[in-house]
Amino acid sequence: MSTPSAFASCIYTGTVMHRRTRPRRHKLAYDVTYFLLDLDELKTLDAGVTGFGYNRANLFSFHDRDHGDGSGAPLRAWVESHLAKAEVDIQDGPIRLLCYPRTLGYVFNPISVYFCYRPDQSLAAILYEVTNTFHERHSYLMPVDAPADDATILRHACAKELYVSPFIEMDMTYHFRIRAPGDGFALSIQETDDEGTLLFASFAGKREALTSANSLLSFMKFPLLTLKVIGGIHWEALKLWLKGVPLVHHPRPPAEPVTIVKREKIAA
Repeated sequence: MSTPSAFASCIYTGTVMHRRTRPRRHKLAYDVTYFLLDLDELKTLDAGVTGFGYNRANLFSFHDRDHGDGSGAPLRAWVESHLAKAEVDIQDGPIRLLCYPRTLGYVFNPISVYFCYRPDQSLAAILYEVTNTFHERHSYLMPVDAPADDATILRHACAKELYVSPFIEMDMTYHFRIRAPGDGFALSIQETDDEGTLLFASFAGKREALTSANSLLSFMKFPLLTLKVIGGIHWEALKLWLKGVPLVHHPRPPAEPVTIVKREKIAA
């Protein structure tokens, strides 16, 4: 049972898993912790949670420049500008970002997820922010029209726009399956081409309140969290290369920072 907290922001600790099917089978699993941060709570979290800093150094910290357009401006305006392009009006409702925090000053986020809510707490849109190890970033914005809560599974598909892995071609489709954050959180991404599924990736975790005690416990459990993430990426890449998986060409990133994808399919 989660410790009570005054914040909507929280922590999800669980397991990231990847399974590749061809041309060589490959599988990995790592225990990690994600922070779900309400963008309107960041200054309060900075003042009220030991071990957490906003735009300043701490055990865990969040910096605006690590996301969005990288300018360091507050992220809410950046997200809202792209919601407006998608004709999504959240009427000043909360925006919550699932991501790895900086850990001892370092961060790398392969994927971050923004949950954009209306004032009545109904989910209006999801924005997936993908960053590769070549310092390139692209986001996929999914409007949500039908009512959705943390018991609803959201599914949608879109074309891959950003080069991510040097072992996966660009002509791929992402199939997202996500359950909005609640007592638990789950996200899976199936990457397919004309031959079927090439890669399946997932994260599933349980919620803990974002309190000083849980922040410090998380640091003791994952003192090198983001170094573990970037180290794991390169270690797994080395193993793929040793297995003989060929490298693919690295094209230029897309001109537009955000792709607005078609309306999602919803399943109970």
